[in-house]
Amino acid sequence: MTRTLAVTTAFLCLTILTGAQLPTTGPTPQTKPGEQQEKPADIEVAPKPQSKPDGGETGPASGAAPVPADKPTAPPEKQGPKLPSQQTLEEQHLTIASESDDEHSACVAELRSLGVVFQDISRIDGGNGCGIDKPIKVSEALPGIRLKPDGVFRCPVALALARWMKESVIPAAAAAAPDQGRITTINQASSYICRLRNGADTGKVSEHARGNAIDVASFSFEKGKDIAVMPRREDPTLVGAFQRTVSASGCLYFTTVLDPESDAAHETHFHLDVIERKGGYRYCH
Repeated sequence: MTRTLAVTTAFLCLTILTGAQLPTTGPTPQTKPGEQQEKPADIEVAPKPQSKPDGGETGPASGAAPVPADKPTAPPEKQGPKLPSQQTLEEQHLTIASESDDEHSACVAELRSLGVVFQDISRIDGGNGCGIDKPIKVSEALPGIRLKPDGVFRCPVALALARWMKESVIPAAAAAAPDQGRITTINQASSYICRLRNGADTGKVSEHARGNAIDVASFSFEKGKDIAVMPRREDPTLVGAFQRTVSASGCLYFTTVLDPESDAAHETHFHLDVIERKGGYRYCH
């Protein structure tokens, strides 16, 4: 026993003097709660972000690679072609539509049969696609019914106007205002004019610029006041009924009818045009 203790003591002394590690035969000791276990040196640890006082994060801690202040930005994308709604009249490169001689002659013959007073005038070329191949100037929409001022447009507009007046407007006026006598004048606000829709700087070309449209502002009578085109959706009078009637019936003759209930741009007139759409579609509002 005494000999064994001496050998053990000598071994311990030799270990301390040489710095050798004692062999371990038991299990690796576990980290106690609250202690931090050191990570091996060959495991890279990313720097933790520093916290702002309000809990937000700043950039990497000191020692991390700085972000260059002059980091190049991506070049701006090239702009594609403008949409038609963004194009000016000049940018649209429009052309004047040609008209068939036979169709024009047939239309003119119908105007004469209805008693419309008009004259053929020279081809209009207003530039940028504005113009009329076979224009006419109308002074009377029907016998004794003056168009003031004279209207310049294609023959189909004059024909639609004459039929609408004869078959719808005149009978409706006789029912709504019998004491005012017959209609003597159609006061028009616009016929041919080279512009975009609603006078905008960009967008689709107006049908007025193609000779396809007329704007009607009011009707004058032999007696009494004019009947002006104005917002009358809630008007309970016969005049209100007259305007709503002729606005609705306009779609039987024109392919587009816009009235004061359509939008702010048409609060003072009817816009009537004969644009041709696929499938015979008509827009009346």
